[in-house]
Amino acid sequence: MRLENQRASENVEDRRGLRPGPVMIGGGLSALFLALLVSFLGGDPQKVLQQQQQQAQQPAGRGGRGGDSGQQLTPEEVKMGEFVKKILGSTEDVWGELFPPEFKRKYTEPTLVMFSGQTKSACGFANAAVGPFYCPADQKVYIDLAFYDEMKTKFKAPGDFAQAYVIAHEIGHHVQNLLGLTDKVHSRQGRVSKAEFNQLSVRLELQADYLAGVWAHHAQKKAGLLEAGDLKEGLKAATAIGDDKLQMQAQGYVVPDSFTHGTSEQRLRWFAKGLQSGTIDGFDTFSVPYDEL
Repeated sequence: MRLENQRASENVEDRRGLRPGPVMIGGGLSALFLALLVSFLGGDPQKVLQQQQQQAQQPAGRGGRGGDSGQQLTPEEVKMGEFVKKILGSTEDVWGELFPPEFKRKYTEPTLVMFSGQTKSACGFANAAVGPFYCPADQKVYIDLAFYDEMKTKFKAPGDFAQAYVIAHEIGHHVQNLLGLTDKVHSRQGRVSKAEFNQLSVRLELQADYLAGVWAHHAQKKAGLLEAGDLKEGLKAATAIGDDKLQMQAQGYVVPDSFTHGTSEQRLRWFAKGLQSGTIDGFDTFSVPYDEL
């Protein structure tokens, strides 16, 4: 990606190398909340609870990347932080221009939190096992940049544009939150069956993929950020994290009713649709019959 002339966002909290304070509330309510969040996102809540227990048993000074005073970042970590800041800056530029004409309101910029190993959020305690996520309660995106290594090795989706796609997808969730769509979906939890709620979650995720594509369209049009091969990286990343592919890797079979993010084909298609159109007109995944998503 061509980021030389892209401004870096100032809406970034760099917590890498810092150890968070106490996170267990009321005998572990934060851990339980996070486990429920991970389950909603399609992850394994039991894995999170086990990691929480192991971390609680660690001696002081071993959590995260070092002691309370933190640890100096390597040149590569500094470089990656600057990359993240510029991608976030690009999303601010794009959505800052699109919001007034499209939604008749000013865009509220979110904050992005970079952390190492573990941190606290308004949605509970977060660690690397959760992966990147957006917390509507504090309007912040959380990411342990070690996830990018996992993208290369586990998901076979390397490249800077693949990394940018991850951030743009989470910013898509911020857009949904500003528009009230997130609350509408979350309000249905417990009022519909688990399978029906999973379908609503899939619609929300595919819409965020579409919005990530809209960002990429305008980032290229506005600043020429994309180079040869970048689009292939982004499309490969969208394909790599489909529910069907992840379930097949984990358990050897797929359970469509348990999907919460969409299939690889769906994620690829909705990202590509947003990328091609660059408009908000086609982003309503909730009006499309589920079997036609």
